[in-house]
Amino acid sequence: MVPTEYYLVLSAALFSLGVLGFLVRRNAIVVFMAVELMLNAVNIALVAFSKHVGVSDGQIVVLFVMVVAAAEAALGLAIIVVLFRRKGNVEVDSASEMKW
Repeated sequence: MVPTEYYLVLSAALFSLGVLGFLVRRNAIVVFMAVELMLNAVNIALVAFSKHVGVSDGQIVVLFVMVVAAAEAALGLAIIVVLFRRKGNVEVDSASEMKW
């Protein structure tokens, strides 16, 4: 049986990679993937705590986070496609103006 601390270390490492990717990269797709990575890291931590405590409340919250992540993925990809069609690239700096 794997200890809860291993899951939390994995979750912290994934969240740190997501924050680093969000802060460093300029490509909107990479930033979008970094946000998804952070959401998945939170899901791992919630499931680990839920398993540790022995209550399934954390797993129910994970389902809601997954629904929000799916909606965010659909809207985020739609915005990235529109940005690429209008500007010709998906750089975050060119999207900050938002003047069409």
